[in-house]
Amino acid sequence: MAQVGIDILLGFAIGMSLGLLGGGGSILTVPALVYIVGQSPQAAVTASLVIVGANSAMGAFTHRSQGTLNWKVALVFGGVGMAAAYLAAGWSKLLPPSALMTLFALLMLVVGLFMIAKPQPTGADGGRGWLVTIASGVGVGLMTGFLGVGGGFLIVPALVMLVGLPIRQAVGTSLVVIAMNSLAGFLGHLDGPPIDLQVVAIFVAAGLAGALVGARLTRIVHPDHLRKAFAVFVILLAVFLLVDNAGKMGWI
Repeated sequence: MAQVGIDILLGFAIGMSLGLLGGGGSILTVPALVYIVGQSPQAAVTASLVIVGANSAMGAFTHRSQGTLNWKVALVFGGVGMAAAYLAAGWSKLLPPSALMTLFALLMLVVGLFMIAKPQPTGADGGRGWLVTIASGVGVGLMTGFLGVGGGFLIVPALVMLVGLPIRQAVGTSLVVIAMNSLAGFLGHLDGPPIDLQVVAIFVAAGLAGALVGARLTRIVHPDHLRKAFAVFVILLAVFLLVDNAGKMGWI
């Protein structure tokens, strides 16, 4: 029963981060499933895609009702990302669990440093065209399929600085992209390890509530302070994962 409560809290926090920041919470899903729930890294990647995809879809629905969603950009960015995510889904099967978690930890470290060093963009002097949008979508899709993360921490800045969307519209649009990429990545993992449907259902249900709360909080909470605090936590967790998995691989 205690584990169920922990799963509910984790799912809610991940969903709220997605709704509030347009990304970020998904970077915690795989470590939570591996270290707290006890799943293998490969199974956690697959489960993460379901959880993140469902939470993002709920957050996108709420942003749509607020008018902060650009469907044209979402479909182009997400469409090419879906193809890339599906193709990259099989890559995680080629690595041992410790190597996969080490790569995930390195990604977390980069994400945390990026979130601290680069202030959240507030606008753009026009976009750089659809080629940049397509290239960005492919890059995020590859990462989603391989590591099971939504990539919102990269999508939002790309949509603002490269495509030229206002920040609030970029947050809503990123959630559509994350949902599309997660679906494609999950389809690519169907022949992988089975997922624990009960755990996924708990994370999804709690995450949907969290995404709804997070999307509504964007009206009253400025995300910058939360983003920086979250980045510090991600960096600390990344260091722990690196030390733990480097030890398992005999590097230290």
